[in-house]
Amino acid sequence: MKRSAIVISALLTLTASAGAADLGWNSAPATSPMYSSTSAVDWNGFYAGVNGGYAFGNAATSPAIANTNNNSSGWTGGIQAGVNADMGGFVLGGEADFQLSNLGYSEPAAGGVGTFESKLDNFGTIRGRAGVTFGQVMPYATLGAAFGRGTSQIVNGPLTTSQSATHFGWTAGLGIEAKATDNISVKAEYLYVDLGSQAYGNLPGGSRDIGHKFSVIRAGVNYSF
Repeated sequence: MKRSAIVISALLTLTASAGAADLGWNSAPATSPMYSSTSAVDWNGFYAGVNGGYAFGNAATSPAIANTNNNSSGWTGGIQAGVNADMGGFVLGGEADFQLSNLGYSEPAAGGVGTFESKLDNFGTIRGRAGVTFGQVMPYATLGAAFGRGTSQIVNGPLTTSQSATHFGWTAGLGIEAKATDNISVKAEYLYVDLGSQAYGNLPGGSRDIGHKFSVIRAGVNYSF
């Protein structure tokens, strides 16, 4: 949670700095432009892009092998697509994304025979976005649904016994996006994802309920059509 708070504070600081720079707060009063409800940059339309980042969080395992809550981490990368409606200084939209991931953890299996591994193979989100534009810069908040596909397995030498399950949950976050050209924009984003718990049955030593909760810090590039 400390890392999540630091990320949110950093994003808010970047947002405030970007807004201040665009509004000309560091310029002389005689030359500082007033805020206008009509954005000089058009954020309307459909877009698609790619992203990559890092995820860290917690995997809850019940019944526990050694610990009920286990730290998990890994890289993520994927694609996103969405649409914006620019209302003149205020932008509403929606975005969907799909990510490949190696987020997970491992520990000695029960009885010390082999290794127990739990990971998230992929996940995605479907979210609403709401932002305020300051010329070429748009800080935004986002909220929606999340889903993912996880695998839990016991590896004992050449023998691997695995089970998969589909998770459903929710996500929320903050981000900032900036236009590099009329069609290309770059963004930085923080998401918190809670995928809830699912049962992984027929594993050696018995079935286990495993839940994934994690934070994602990522950067991306979008192309507007």
